[in-house]
Amino acid sequence: MTDSTIPTARLGDGGPEVGVQGLGCMGMSFAYGPTDADASRATLERALELGVTLYDTADAYGAGENERFLAPFVKAHRDEVVIATKFALSIPPDDPTKRIIRNDEPYIRQAVEASLRRLDVDVIDLYYMHRRDVNVPIEETVAVMADLVREGKVKHLGLSEVTGGELRAAQAVHPIAAVQSEWSLFSRDIEAGVVPAARELGAALVAYSPLGRGFLTGSFADAERDLTAGDFRRQQPRFTGDNAAANAALLAPVRTVAEAHGATPGQIALAWAQHRAQVHGLPVIPIPGTRRPTRVEENTGATRIVLTQDELSLLEPIAGKVAGDRYADMTFTSAGRE
Repeated sequence: MTDSTIPTARLGDGGPEVGVQGLGCMGMSFAYGPTDADASRATLERALELGVTLYDTADAYGAGENERFLAPFVKAHRDEVVIATKFALSIPPDDPTKRIIRNDEPYIRQAVEASLRRLDVDVIDLYYMHRRDVNVPIEETVAVMADLVREGKVKHLGLSEVTGGELRAAQAVHPIAAVQSEWSLFSRDIEAGVVPAARELGAALVAYSPLGRGFLTGSFADAERDLTAGDFRRQQPRFTGDNAAANAALLAPVRTVAEAHGATPGQIALAWAQHRAQVHGLPVIPIPGTRRPTRVEENTGATRIVLTQDELSLLEPIAGKVAGDRYADMTFTSAGRE
């Protein structure tokens, strides 16, 4: 493994330049079972050495724990990293297992101040609306976010899981640097409306779960059987029961292409995601999550893999054969509203 750093791309027309692969940090504190803080800290440092500069978190990840965990790393490398966090998933004090979507001004202002405190920063580089509350006009939400930019609390704005129409409405209020949505060999619903809108408006596409929440790596084949009780993938339709068995069979062409490149299936999945930039003509920044330095080395290595047209054709049919939705409740996704 060489220490060659990855290329860069710009988030939006006026946004920051970042490595073409970012790092999803959620799993370091939340959702994927037991964590190792020392290994996670080493992963953050190794990622930066390899040119990863976009670090993604949210206030809902561990009820703020993930932001607190990242704070020392961000402070030590403040001029080198772009920190992205999100608001919108409010946690009721009487039930910490629930999330309520809020896009109203009082909540946004409360959320941004809390994130600034937890991250121990003066300004958030990229601030996302995590999910859309359809009862609040998106123009009103983005107007509040734009005020945060004018007040110097936020540098750039992002939206997560919005439709193409919602993105256009938001852009009319304030430039949107990045749209974050699930995009992988298993999840391509955003290509119909969201991706064309992002290209048209000059926004980058930040692809979360580009490894299908680990399923595309072959690290597990059935969430209920293979993952710990605290892992939220056990609740996702694609990874359990008959769906899991059917989807595991879809990895055969990924393994075939991986063998041809002397690569791992995960690297092929990431190379495919990176290639979407050429296919659709916009910046695409996958943010695979990992908690191990060796895995971030593997992931960034995918930026140097060039897939042939024959290989891309072999991978093309996979998404259309996937069994199960990406969430049990799709109403909170762009696909659920398109």
